Amino acid sequence: MGEKAMEVHSSATTPRPSMTFGSSLIPMINKLQDILAPVGSDRPQISLPQVAVVGSQSSGKSSVLEALVGRDFLPRGRDICTRRPLVLMLENRAAVPGDEHTEWGEFRHLPGKRFYDFSAIRHEIQAETDREAGLNKRVSDKQIRLKIISPNVLNMTLVDLPGITKVPVGDQPRDIEAMVRKMIMGYIIQQNCIILAVSPANSDLATSDALQMAREADATGFRTIGVITKLDIMDRGTDALDFLLGKIIPLQLGYVGVVNRSQEDINRNCGIAAALAYEEKFFNRHLVYSKLLDHCGMPQLARKLNQILEQHIRRVLPDLKARLNSQMVSVLKELQAYGLPLESKMDQGMILLNILTKYCEAYAAMVEGKSQEMSTKELSGGARIHYILQSIFVKSLEGVDPSDDLTDDDIRTAIQNASGAKNALFVPEVPFEILVRRQIARLLDPSCQCLRFVYDELVKISHDCAVIELQRFPVLRKHMDEIMINFLREGVKPAQRMIENLIEMEVDCINTSHPCFIGGKKASELAMQELKAQQGSRPQLNKENPVSSGSTKTWGIPSVFGNRTSAAQSGTPFGEQRHSESMPSTINLREPPSILRPVETTENEAAEIIVTKSLLKSYYDIVRKNIQDLVPKAIMHFLVNSTIKNLQTGFIQKLYRENLFEELLKEHDELDSKRKCDQKLYEVLKQSLQTLEKVEFDVSTQT
Repeated sequence: MGEKAMEVHSSATTPRPSMTFGSSLIPMINKLQDILAPVGSDRPQISLPQVAVVGSQSSGKSSVLEALVGRDFLPRGRDICTRRPLVLMLENRAAVPGDEHTEWGEFRHLPGKRFYDFSAIRHEIQAETDREAGLNKRVSDKQIRLKIISPNVLNMTLVDLPGITKVPVGDQPRDIEAMVRKMIMGYIIQQNCIILAVSPANSDLATSDALQMAREADATGFRTIGVITKLDIMDRGTDALDFLLGKIIPLQLGYVGVVNRSQEDINRNCGIAAALAYEEKFFNRHLVYSKLLDHCGMPQLARKLNQILEQHIRRVLPDLKARLNSQMVSVLKELQAYGLPLESKMDQGMILLNILTKYCEAYAAMVEGKSQEMSTKELSGGARIHYILQSIFVKSLEGVDPSDDLTDDDIRTAIQNASGAKNALFVPEVPFEILVRRQIARLLDPSCQCLRFVYDELVKISHDCAVIELQRFPVLRKHMDEIMINFLREGVKPAQRMIENLIEMEVDCINTSHPCFIGGKKASELAMQELKAQQGSRPQLNKENPVSSGSTKTWGIPSVFGNRTSAAQSGTPFGEQRHSESMPSTINLREPPSILRPVETTENEAAEIIVTKSLLKSYYDIVRKNIQDLVPKAIMHFLVNSTIKNLQTGFIQKLYRENLFEELLKEHDELDSKRKCDQKLYEVLKQSLQTLEKVEFDVSTQT
């Protein structure tokens, strides 16, 4: 190709400035690339519009890039040459009259240094690759950023990615193919990325690695440009017409066919200008390609890339601006959380007092339901406390039956024990009082549990209090947490004493004169009604002492059930013997058991049991309602409301001391460096938005 190329005039070079599009749009995005380059990897990366060049080894990627630049500047060789992503920013800049240097390159890792010798650029790319990836063919995903300024280039940003390889060489790991594919996919999956899929014409285009990967990342083909290289060395009688027309693998952005320099041309120092001249002659004379000149040639590819990139930038500008704004707001929030460095005691005192005040206000707001961070998904703060007091405590007590742990035998035994060694003439009060005190005492445990539940919620609220400024002072946070726990524990003590006093008051004083108490008369009437209902439905109980139908008894008057008969009523004194003519054998009594319980329930005893149960339930309900009302009040007064009222005073008394300022306001060790990084990032994002606004202005002006 070299000799033929020399016959063509060298004027067939890349497009001149008069042919460029987006004279300010793409350079602004390139500037944005430079501005955002320092953003750390721990931050969400802002994906900017660019063109990623994808292809297998020896597909002709390097030749395409050099042809777009118009200069030899990339490392070459038989094995993998591109071992790190090369971000190539081309910027068209008119030559300054009288300035001998019209073209140069600048590396980001060498700021301020210009490379006018493009062979020196090649050597620096190779050296920088070796510094990061080593000397023996390993790859790295760390970028090399190169800007080339020339009057002979069109504005665009390209990323030269490592060639897809299948066989590891040198120190490359066995999974080198997977590593390279993952690196490539990380670029081309981005929606802001235009994919330049390079495939050689002298291989099976239908199975092209570049096109297959492009289809994975861009299923619709909306972002992919196909480049078919080496058209001049296809088998005689064949062509790539169907591919160029998109009949085999359709792409929205279409295909461009190009002719590359061979390795022999490169070895013979055949320049880019001569190669472009040969390409132009080849396409003009080709029987098929001469009819498709808008799909052929490096100048056509350059114009197409430039135009597509500019259109793509216009399309993604709103989303790009929104993401920059979002990230800047996020960084600004972090900076506000870090705050400014504190230098004087006055500054320290002011921020400490400010933090304590904000914390107490946030705490009160969460308890009182006034927090700005109110959840719509679940109950939180004071709503949970109300749920504990009303839905858990109150409703749980309503479901308790005071007789649920007492059997009829238990009550009958208590009544008989209260009668002592004689038969009682009245329904005794002692069993009722003993049993009702026992049931009232049972209310202490759930009341204390309720107090503990509310305490736990208040602790949780203290942990959830969001005061941004507090995040930067771990020592202060620790001290505040300790004080908060102690403060709440101190609040629990009077609340618990009050609850215990309430229960003790109810246990100590049984007020049978309470207007809501059922009383003995009503209880006896209910007992009689229940007994009659029972006798009508089942065999009658043992009627040792039948009930007189014409008499009724009330609490504290002679029993309606009559007197019990004594088994020893007609006996003789113990040890006295009756004498008779003939003495029968001695009758021995069996010893009473160590544990003795009544065996048979009489009708009178059944009635007494019913009366006792009615009285027990009636009085228990009175006490239960008192406890349901007073325990939540005690908890709210002594613990919840007291905490809200006195918390800030407690904090100030414990923490607002000048000799403690230095210790309490000690920041995290890494906070200062984070503050500096975020401040720098904020300025970067701010500058980026300003640049983007200029881009938007240019777009609106051109439109």
